[in-house]
Amino acid sequence: MTQTRTTQQTSANFVVPAKHPMVTVLGSGDALLRVIEEAFPAVDIHVRGNEVSATGDRTEVALVQRLFDEMMLVLRTGQPMTEDAVERSIAMLRADEEVAETPAEVLTQNILSNRGRTIRPKTLNQKRYVDAIDKHTIVFGIGPAGTGKTYLAMAKAVQALQAKQVNRIILTRPAVEAGERLGFLPGTLYEKIDPYLRPLYDALHDMIDPDSIPRLMAAGTIEVAPLAYMRGRTLNDAFIILDEAQNTSAEQMKMFLTRLGFESKIVITGDITQIDLPGGGTKSGLRQVQEILEGVEDVHFSRLTSTDVVRHKLVGRIVDAYERFDDRNGIRHENGNGRRN
Repeated sequence: MTQTRTTQQTSANFVVPAKHPMVTVLGSGDALLRVIEEAFPAVDIHVRGNEVSATGDRTEVALVQRLFDEMMLVLRTGQPMTEDAVERSIAMLRADEEVAETPAEVLTQNILSNRGRTIRPKTLNQKRYVDAIDKHTIVFGIGPAGTGKTYLAMAKAVQALQAKQVNRIILTRPAVEAGERLGFLPGTLYEKIDPYLRPLYDALHDMIDPDSIPRLMAAGTIEVAPLAYMRGRTLNDAFIILDEAQNTSAEQMKMFLTRLGFESKIVITGDITQIDLPGGGTKSGLRQVQEILEGVEDVHFSRLTSTDVVRHKLVGRIVDAYERFDDRNGIRHENGNGRRN
């Protein structure tokens, strides 16, 4: 891209290499171009042939230039650009903090591929969360619904199993609705636990051939069980995920963490704004553990926010609206250091 500067404005031109059809850069029906134009109202963007020109505020034009550079880096990997990817790239480029990771590095990091579908982080915080799982033995993924906490952890678990880094995957959740006492519920163990563990099964079906899941579970290679069934065990050579950890008691959290065996990895996910424990005396183990383990070597806390929501855009707005409501009403969801999550 070349630039021509005046006192107030900058003009920049970007030539798209001939090997990349313009539709891959601008989107079908110019959908990607419209996203960029809406995000940069102070910049006039024009396309002629395979050349894109941008004129306007100097800072904004520089961001547009960086955006097209990042888009080309993504396209060179063979991965298509989507409206969502463009919006997330713009958000990353607009972030105030100086970061080492670029949008292209975030969007092209492959975790797992299955049946033609590749699972990747979609935001900077998600990439840092995935990287932390590689680097640390115990990782906490804390954030609101839809931020990919559990899904990305599951993808890393399947990746580790396929790479023979672990011998088995163990997935668990507290069955808080049943008070963790499942004996009074009708049916077999599978039928009793299924309502609480169904989301974990659903994620598995996205990542592993569904026909192989019963065989892997029968062999003990994949185990899905309520948290109560972890007591008294030592879990070696395993990738262990505790989901919905905000609904653990302090005692359950300690019990679970001390199940860690040799050559194992633990990922604990939860949202401390959605605690379903009985009111009064029961304190969330996830809330308390942040006060206890923050700063402990080989334990990492990854915190995701509404900007990391990868469901419908409205989900992020809903999360933000609830946070504003809580602020107005003096309701706080903090970790032990007084920071909001």
